[in-house]
Amino acid sequence: MSTDLTRSRSPLETSQYLSEQMLAKAKNPWSKTFLLAIAAGVMIGIGFVFYVTTQQGAASAQWIGETKALGGVAFSVGLILVVLTGTDLFTSTTMTLVPLAQRKISAGRFLGHWATVYSGNFVGALALAAGIVAAGTYLQGGGAWGVTAITTAMAKVSHTWPQAFFLGIFCNFMVCLAVWLAYVGRSAADKILGIVGPIALFVATGFEHSVANMFLIPAARLITEVGGPQLWNSEAAAAASLVQADATSSLTAQAFFFDNLIPVTAGNIVGGGLCVGLFAWLVNIKMGSQAES
Repeated sequence: MSTDLTRSRSPLETSQYLSEQMLAKAKNPWSKTFLLAIAAGVMIGIGFVFYVTTQQGAASAQWIGETKALGGVAFSVGLILVVLTGTDLFTSTTMTLVPLAQRKISAGRFLGHWATVYSGNFVGALALAAGIVAAGTYLQGGGAWGVTAITTAMAKVSHTWPQAFFLGIFCNFMVCLAVWLAYVGRSAADKILGIVGPIALFVATGFEHSVANMFLIPAARLITEVGGPQLWNSEAAAAASLVQADATSSLTAQAFFFDNLIPVTAGNIVGGGLCVGLFAWLVNIKMGSQAES
């Protein structure tokens, strides 16, 4: 296979490369996988930090669509960091369904890898949430940062299960297509350009990403506890008609897990593992080899 950085990979080559990458990830030692997953949870959370920063005051913006698109581009920094540093993110890890279908890993290894990555992402996201709140970031913009984080989180736990599930499908369909495009390219510039478009699309449209929510919703809940008068009496809170009692009652552990994280995770698995990973393997590798025979 050519290593010429000026030549992108074909669909077949990309499918084969994806299979190789997913197999390598699944075979990493558990300790390495867990550390890489913690790092990925932090990086995706950083992407959401950037997103929230761009959305301060967006509710009153005249160009709301353009503002959301800007936020999507900002969030794409998170996945760019994940891909270029080789860390392990659950949403793209859903595509280890490919080496499982190829019988290159056992069901036990497959499930263990998913569990390790998911828990590591959670640890990294929670650690970043605690750090961002401790840093007082929520007071930026006269409290607008914190208000934006809280109102965004409240919207995420307001979905019905079917809504959250399908928003999760569409999200990870775009995330794994972004990873696919990054694998098509060979240079860092190719990978970055491939990632930005699909990620900006999913974020601007409001699709749901399980690992991003592991950061945002706990961070928003922490902000409701420590915000104080500087936040709740701010102009930003008044403009959003946000009061502490409403935020606290909405952002409960039950709402986080049962109204968002569980259905969104299930949707992410379908959107990435089935609709991108297994589909690409089926049409480019399995059916391709059958045609040749």
